[in-house]
Amino acid sequence: MNELNPIVLNLIYATCGSVLSLVISWIASVIFQNRMGFRLKDALASGNLAVGLVMLGIFVGNGIGMGIIIGLSLN
Repeated sequence: MNELNPIVLNLIYATCGSVLSLVISWIASVIFQNRMGFRLKDALASGNLAVGLVMLGIFVGNGIGMGIIIGLSLN
């Protein structure tokens, strides 16, 4: 019984990969906010579409990344 069940290993892989994907998305939004010099919440509230598209890209990239990670780990 030294080996872990492959299902448990796949769940650990999916969980760690998803958490890593969320952390990378958070870092991307923090870097964008620091480089641009304004708050994302204020820019979105004022109707800045460019900031909205950047955030859309971050969310879509996160969704694709998590989908690939979960899809490949739980096959």
